[in-house]
Amino acid sequence: MVLASDIRDLKQLAQRRVPRMFYEFADSGSWSEATYHANEADFQKILLRQRVARDIAHRSIKTTMIGMDVAMPVALAPTGLAGMLRADGEILAATAAAKCGIRYTMSTMSVCSLEDVAKATGVPFWFQLYFMRDRGFMEELLQRAVSAGCDALVLTLDLQVIGERYKDARNGLSTPPKITLRSLVDMASRPAWCARMAATRRRQLGNIVGHARGASDMDSLAEWTARQFDPSLSWDDVAWVKARWPGKLVLKGILDPDDARNAVTTGADAIIVSNHGGRQLDGAPSTISALPSIVSAVGDRTEIWLDSGIRSGQDVLKAIALGARATLIGRSFLYGLAAMGEAGVTRALQIIAKQLDLSMAFCGYTDINEVDIDAILPHTRPLVYAGTSAAVPLAKRSGYVRIADKSQGIVEHTD
Repeated sequence: MVLASDIRDLKQLAQRRVPRMFYEFADSGSWSEATYHANEADFQKILLRQRVARDIAHRSIKTTMIGMDVAMPVALAPTGLAGMLRADGEILAATAAAKCGIRYTMSTMSVCSLEDVAKATGVPFWFQLYFMRDRGFMEELLQRAVSAGCDALVLTLDLQVIGERYKDARNGLSTPPKITLRSLVDMASRPAWCARMAATRRRQLGNIVGHARGASDMDSLAEWTARQFDPSLSWDDVAWVKARWPGKLVLKGILDPDDARNAVTTGADAIIVSNHGGRQLDGAPSTISALPSIVSAVGDRTEIWLDSGIRSGQDVLKAIALGARATLIGRSFLYGLAAMGEAGVTRALQIIAKQLDLSMAFCGYTDINEVDIDAILPHTRPLVYAGTSAAVPLAKRSGYVRIADKSQGIVEHTD
């Protein structure tokens, strides 16, 4: 039995147990990886405000996300190729999430199919969609998601073109992996991984192969995928999706207050402040630094969630204190999945839940729904872009301000 006390323990195990091309697919960013690293580093700059002599005997981290009860303000983010980190990975992750009382979000680019996960879990989950050129395939995919019991759709907006990820290019990433001398040596050094992959029939992109016209094998799948992401995506297209989806709609990839306002106007039930885990625009702001400006812009009009960079329950607490309703974790659960399968995902969620509960208590709160900006030391709160629009509810509407409390009074101003 492997003891994992921290997400970093799971990360180290994952690196030892998964072929390099798939580990680095999960654990890398685009170009210099500056944004990927900033996502984690900027959380560390924010300091929690410890309080004492408060009654913290009875605590709860339960909340809701778009009206759905969850055991804590965390969901599993959509992550492509989870089934290559561990055989049947999407099924294992969805099962762990259901048992832990949170929601799993399935990626369009999953190895297991919608039908695989629905049959294995028997509980509702969410589905993530990329906007594609083949509108007919998209409509079929939406209908399949409805039939599988998905009650929320997460539409990703920040992948109109694919960011350049040097590690993927160097490793020759593909699903299934291309057989080269380098890949054979890499896989041979992970015999347990090989055995599990040999025992499953799921080694392609299950939501696409056999469903999309012109994507029947590895070569045609790669070509089909490369030409499907639609750079002409507009807010009218978001409305097109909303008109065809009967459930809740969540828009993912928001980093700018103006885009957040457009998302709300389009009718999003929630938005996700996300930079795709630092895998798209390198040099973009970290999500936790972008969060306060977006909360200021639309926080009273829709639910705001955050992903990218969360590696602990303290990170979750900081996001909630700065105005997020909830968070999503990607790499944190992938490390657990790669390390120990379903048990590893469960362990990752247990670690985050315990850290969240204890940190909330140290800050003097007993209910996660009551955590606010007062949980953060004032001088470490991220700056908010005030803008010039009268719609921005800040006392001074130019340059940047640092929020002081829930009423957003100004502590510091800098142009």
